[in-house]
This record gives sequence, C-alpha cells and structure tokens, in this order.
Amino acid sequence: MSEFVESLHEIFERFGRIEPRRMFGGHGIFHEGRMIAIVIKDTLYLKSDAESAEHFDKQNLPPFTYERNGKTMPMSYRQAPADLFEDREEAALWGRRAYETALRSGQPPKKKPAKKKVPVKKKKAASP
Repeated sequence: MSEFVESLHEIFERFGRIEPRRMFGGHGIFHEGRMIAIVIKDTLYLKSDAESAEHFDKQNLPPFTYERNGKTMPMSYRQAPADLFEDREEAALWGRRAYETALRSGQPPKKKPAKKKVPVKKKKAASP
C-alpha cells in the first residue's frame, strides 16, 4: 500500500474509520462497508452524485475518467479538494458528503473479504 493511501487514516480521523482495499489498479476507500472514494496514482477521488456535485463544481474539481474503446468515460468520483489534506474538519465534512452519497446510491454495504484460512495439521498424540 502506498504511503499516500496509508496517510488517509490520519486525514479522515475526525470522520471515522476508513478501510483501503486494493482494486482496479488503485484502492477503494470504504467506510462502514460502503465505498466513499478511490485512489488512483496517489490522487483521491470522492464519491459524488447530482446532489453533491455543486460542492465539487464550486472548486472546479474534475471527475475521475478512464478510456474505454476510444471514449473517455467519467465515473461518479470527483477529485478531492486540496484543503481536505490540511484541515481535519474539512476532511470530515467531505468524508460525510461522500458517505451520504454512497448511502443514496442504494448499493448495499460490501462485506470485508474473508481471509484465507490456512489448514492446521493436527499433531499425533504421543504414545505412552
């Protein structure tokens, strides 16, 4: 995990616990089982929708996009404002907005991926 992704625990400390998970060439950032952000190439993008778009638009924060079949495809994640990294209260505010957006999306919370169990070999009892 990158140093940037690790730093998000501290940045969002006033918002609540976050859980980074590796996915699609970056990381998904989860809070209470819901994905609230993505990190691609050490850039944080927060979940957004029509209701939260005005906050991003005021600061000209672009959406995360990717190329698919020669077309640019935007996702429902917008670049986080720079102030968020300097002000824990600002980070908490933006974290709550992203979480509320995730709640409005109607997607059920994702469960933590199960850890692989390593079989334990039983020792044979020593004979008397």
